[in-house]
Amino acid sequence: MEGNKINHMKDPKHKISLIIPAYNEENYIGECLDSVIRNSNNELFEIIVVDNASTDDTKKEALKRPGVKVVREERKGLTRARQRGYLEARGSILAYIDADTKMPEGWVKKIIEEFDKDEKLSCLSGPYVYYDMPKYKQFFTKVYNYVLIIPMYWLVGYVAIGGNIAIRKETLDKMNGFDTSIEFYGEDANIARRAYEFGKVKFDLDHFIYTSQRRFVSQGVPDTVKEYGLNFLSEVFLHKPFSNEYKDFR
Repeated sequence: MEGNKINHMKDPKHKISLIIPAYNEENYIGECLDSVIRNSNNELFEIIVVDNASTDDTKKEALKRPGVKVVREERKGLTRARQRGYLEARGSILAYIDADTKMPEGWVKKIIEEFDKDEKLSCLSGPYVYYDMPKYKQFFTKVYNYVLIIPMYWLVGYVAIGGNIAIRKETLDKMNGFDTSIEFYGEDANIARRAYEFGKVKFDLDHFIYTSQRRFVSQGVPDTVKEYGLNFLSEVFLHKPFSNEYKDFR
C-alpha cells in the first residue's frame, strides 16, 4: 500500500472510505481523482485506488494526487478489486466509484445525509450521467432509467449501479464481502440483492455521478442494455449472472 497520509474527513460521525477499482486507467484516473478532491468537501475519511493488475501507469497517476492510497490486487476482476478495497478500508461506510467517473459537488454530502436519517439504510445508489455523450443520446438514457430501472426497483425493492454505490461496512461484513466468482456483469445486482437482506436499498435518481460512454461506444447501446438487463433479471430470479464473459474497453 502506498500513498500520503491525510485526514480528509471533517465530521467523524460517518467515516466514508472511497474505493476506486482501476485496471489500466492511466488515461482516466487523474481526472477522476481531481474531481473527488475538488468536490468531496473534505468529508472523506480515506481515498483508496485498487490497482487491479494494471500494466500501465495507473498507480503513478494516482499517486500524483495528495492523500490517495494505492493498493495492488493481482487477481484481475472487478469484484476481486472491490473485495480488496473492502478488506483495506477502515471506514464505516464504503463508497465505490469507477475510474472513469467524475464526482459531482454534493455527492458525499448526499451519502452522509441519507445514512444519517435512516438507520435501516444498508445501501445507497443512483444513476450515471454520461459527460461525453451527446444530449440527444442522454435523453434515451434518462428514458431507460424511468422506463426500466425505476419500475424494476419498485417491483423487487433494490437496484444498484456498481460505479455509484455506498454501503455500510457492517452490511458487507454480514454479506461476507463481495462475490468474487462474478467476473463483471451482474455484480451490482448481486450487491443490491444481498444487501437488501440486511436493510433498505435506496436508488435515488438525484444521486447521480458522471461517467464516460466508452462501453456504449465500443459495445453498442443495444448490446450493452441487453447485457445489463439480462444479468439483472438473472440475479433477481436465479441468484447468479447470465453472462460469464466480458470485454475491457480502454
